[in-house]
Amino acid sequence: MNKLIQQLKQLDNKGYKGYKGIQGKYQYPNFSLFIDYVQGDPFATPSKIRIVIFNKKRPIHDEWLKTKQRKVAVEDAFARAVGQAIDRDHTFIKGSGKSGQILFDSPGQEVLERSAIQITPETITVCMSVGLPANGRRINGREAEKLFSKAIPSIVKQSVFTVSDYELEKAFKLADQQEAIRNEMKANNWIAFIANGSILPRESGISNRPLENAVPFHSPSENEVEIPLPHQSESIKGMAIQKGITLIVGGGYHGKSTFLEAVERGVYSHTRGDGREFVLTDPDAVKIRAEDGRKISGVNISPFINNLPHGQETSFFTTDNASGSTSQAANVMEALEIGASTLLIDEDTSATNFMIRDHRMQQLVKSEKEPITPFIDKIKQMYTQLDVSSILVMGGSGDYFAVADTVIMMDEYIPHNVTEKAMQIMKKDPLERDEVISERFGQITNRYFQQQSLQTTKGKRSKTQAKGLYKIIMGKNDISFEYTEQLVDASQTRMIAEIIQYLDRKKSLGNISLNDLMEKIEEQFDKDGLASFTIFNDQHPGDLARPRKYEIAAVFNRMRTGKVKSK
Repeated sequence: MNKLIQQLKQLDNKGYKGYKGIQGKYQYPNFSLFIDYVQGDPFATPSKIRIVIFNKKRPIHDEWLKTKQRKVAVEDAFARAVGQAIDRDHTFIKGSGKSGQILFDSPGQEVLERSAIQITPETITVCMSVGLPANGRRINGREAEKLFSKAIPSIVKQSVFTVSDYELEKAFKLADQQEAIRNEMKANNWIAFIANGSILPRESGISNRPLENAVPFHSPSENEVEIPLPHQSESIKGMAIQKGITLIVGGGYHGKSTFLEAVERGVYSHTRGDGREFVLTDPDAVKIRAEDGRKISGVNISPFINNLPHGQETSFFTTDNASGSTSQAANVMEALEIGASTLLIDEDTSATNFMIRDHRMQQLVKSEKEPITPFIDKIKQMYTQLDVSSILVMGGSGDYFAVADTVIMMDEYIPHNVTEKAMQIMKKDPLERDEVISERFGQITNRYFQQQSLQTTKGKRSKTQAKGLYKIIMGKNDISFEYTEQLVDASQTRMIAEIIQYLDRKKSLGNISLNDLMEKIEEQFDKDGLASFTIFNDQHPGDLARPRKYEIAAVFNRMRTGKVKSK
């Protein structure tokens, strides 16, 4: 530390580029500081630093690393402590541009695998970004001393060295319990579990925190199950959704979409106090919606759309501007291509003509003149032939009672099992509409993305950059994916941008299907970690969080430059 402080004193009032000389390693009493990247300008992207604490300074317990779930949970708990310590730190550092900024990739409500905190049996590594202080474009050495001698040591002390083993134990025990529920779900063919007492509504449209004074969830008796949990004597009770076709019905504003939103986020674990700690969903569940205007590249949508006017082919369908129904068909087929085993659909965000054609419309527009086979006529085949379940929010089409295995009605945020009543309605008032009968669901085609799809060059540079949650700039092109609703953190988007850059750098699309490519990415995550996709895997890896393969594939599928072939 003394060496760094001495350097900063010597650099005071010199040109800003003089900061480049501080790059390197410095020893503090309780940790090592690595300055991996130094910004070239006070207004540029802040400098990247790592704090490495060895286990002799802060004991690292074997039980933290016993399973992957425990490791992620403990890293998440440390990350929350670091984020809170930064928020509490009031060290005032003067300067122009981004002088004195201390940035850290703090977690949200979901517990994600991140690069911001990395724990091994020997070390805890904390990755931050800092704005090196300046007066204009000259080094402000005195303020830099304050940053490195006061602010950074204080934050480390108030987080890594202060968070108790008890808090960390609570985090990994919760992870154990969540994993126990997931194992029980798999053993019993449940695609979702919602614990009694869960708080599903969120604070607002822009806040993912639980709503105060919300109605706690309570399972209908017909769907209630009991699961023994590790680390506690009492079992947990809640609602299990079986494989098959489940409808969520009810009046407007009674909690149907809130229920589905909680289920779609249940593919991730949540932090204690979120209200959805024990809302867990099939990890291969994918939210499907209509998406007017999206690009579609070589997707086989023929199970849903066929016999287009002028003989346009739908087994390898491409368009730059998809309609609502066409985009929803493509979204289903793309999810199935990557291995989705549960589809989540909300009527409010669906194309009506994709979901249903009622009896009167069938009388007016004959089947030979309608190229769309509606979802209602394929949903049973998807389950019986492909083992793909569906959870659908339905407020306006009772025809879906005919295909449902379970019907749940939300009434003032309380669920009621009305399956028997729905079946009685069907007997009393049977369907008039003609079902579109086909022997097979249809073919799911593996596509092969071509290397030229990844156009990362702009001028002489190759660059791929995330812009918020739903946009990546790839070379000269923007990739927008604002309706990819199961992306929950901008750090996941940054990770996808790094993956695109990595694949382009390695020229590794090659002769591999998109599905196999997603599997290889998953394997690399598990074997080598998130940083293995970056060029800085032995330094500060960046602020990254692990996305699912479905969201990575969704970004690929929305590339305007996408070129594919099929075999």
